[in-house]
Amino acid sequence: MPRMVGRAKRIRVPDELQSLSLAPRHLSLLAYLLFDGPTGVNELAARLEVAPTTVSLMVGELSRKGILERREDDADRRRKIVSIADSHRAVIDGWLGRSADAWRNALAPLTADQRRMFVETLTAYERGLTDA
Repeated sequence: MPRMVGRAKRIRVPDELQSLSLAPRHLSLLAYLLFDGPTGVNELAARLEVAPTTVSLMVGELSRKGILERREDDADRRRKIVSIADSHRAVIDGWLGRSADAWRNALAPLTADQRRMFVETLTAYERGLTDA
């Protein structure tokens, strides 16, 4: 586990994004948007386990830099939907998408029960860190 975390930390931010001063807090937000697609602020906050105001601030910051786009939800005008701007999607996918590909390749040979056990084990590990 420490070796995997160390390797993930060494993944370099692409040159095209270097000037945008992305912080570690932005990476999870971008990963959720990349893998799950356009998402509401409240849903992002729940996944990131932070307050919606925190996500709103991050989204505002990244929107001003042109990385993210916000639009009104057609079904509920009070709700904002956040997505990665088309102009940055390819570079973000090339950067963070490798992680998703690595997980897919690692989990592909496992049965559904084995994948479930693996995810439950990682979740228990995360809970153990949180409880400490």
